[in-house]
Amino acid sequence: MGHGCPHYRKEQCHDGGCYSNRTAAARGGGMSRGKQVTIDPPGVFIKMELEVRGWSQRDLAFIMGQTEQQLNPLLSGKRGVTPDMARLLGDAFGTSPQFFLNLQASYDLQNAKDPDPAVKTRAELQARFPVRDMIRRGWIQDSEASLLKLQMDRFFEVANDDGIGEVGFAAKRTHYDVTPPHQRAWVFRVRQLARQMKVEPFSTDKLEAILSKLRGLMVDPEAVASVPGLLASCGVRFVLVEVLPNAKIDGVCTWLDDSSPVIGMSTLYDRIDNFWFVLRHEIEHILRGHGKSSIGMIDNLSDENSSYPYVEGDEEWIANEAAADFCVPSAKMASFYARKHPYFSERDVVGFAAILSVHPALVIGQLQKRMKRYDYLRKYQVPVRRYLLKEAVSDGWGNAAEAQL
Repeated sequence: MGHGCPHYRKEQCHDGGCYSNRTAAARGGGMSRGKQVTIDPPGVFIKMELEVRGWSQRDLAFIMGQTEQQLNPLLSGKRGVTPDMARLLGDAFGTSPQFFLNLQASYDLQNAKDPDPAVKTRAELQARFPVRDMIRRGWIQDSEASLLKLQMDRFFEVANDDGIGEVGFAAKRTHYDVTPPHQRAWVFRVRQLARQMKVEPFSTDKLEAILSKLRGLMVDPEAVASVPGLLASCGVRFVLVEVLPNAKIDGVCTWLDDSSPVIGMSTLYDRIDNFWFVLRHEIEHILRGHGKSSIGMIDNLSDENSSYPYVEGDEEWIANEAAADFCVPSAKMASFYARKHPYFSERDVVGFAAILSVHPALVIGQLQKRMKRYDYLRKYQVPVRRYLLKEAVSDGWGNAAEAQL
């Protein structure tokens, strides 16, 4: 654009033209909010350029092939610069069409309404928590931003503004790096529901004593419905919660306080063998006091894609060994495997399970893991969730449990 504009002391030249420092935003970068000045509509700068060049509005209309009446709304600021108009102005003044589009964008942005502060709050919450999934499941209520944040603080047991409450838990899950938000939210939902339950005072001796009763239930899939009541008689809260999307977690041992253990299960793999393994695994954590101050994690043995490196002697290895031996005594399993390998007939497997007084699926689950053949006799791995839902405190599968934040 032309030089020597009388209305501005400082001018910058760009693409063959000059313009005021007040239009620096038109170059694409804009100014910081702290240094922002009032930006006039593009028509003001066009008229100033006409004055610099000694052109009249009629001259510009002639150059652009338009009438003065067509240019009036643009020069008066009543009409914005469109892409087509930017191209015409660029040719008329010998500069880039983008210059005029930037002028218009800067003017529009300055005059845009201030966004609702709730947008930033919701964005920050969604970046840290699975907010939409939690709302969909009925764990929290959709509300205005400040109330939504308050609900999240209460849900995650936050005592201050520092973030998610830190509670100890030992979790049996498929992935074992940093606890993802969906998995952590699942654990806190388990805790939320458990707080509402009334159980007998916790007793390690009682819990150990019912292990034989629990093992006696392992023949009949429907017998799993007795598990929540037996655990409650020992002071252990049992909660069944459906996982959130992409949260591959089977079970958790968490503590409301030093004498209030909770077992949460998801029945992610709804099979009788997986249920009893996970349950016994979490019971071992409770018996040994795991999860009170640290987070222990192991591989999901029913998942052929899992590959957690077990370390002999650590919390998860101990719980794993106890669970495997509870389902099928290790020595007997090793003997059976050595005698029958590599050919395991259905008749032999069912007969071996009958000798052990367990459902065939418990033997089959361990054989599948040893042979890495997860399709082997899978028909015996029957679901049990539907029986658990009759007696357990549960959330999910079409039902949202009521809970106070």
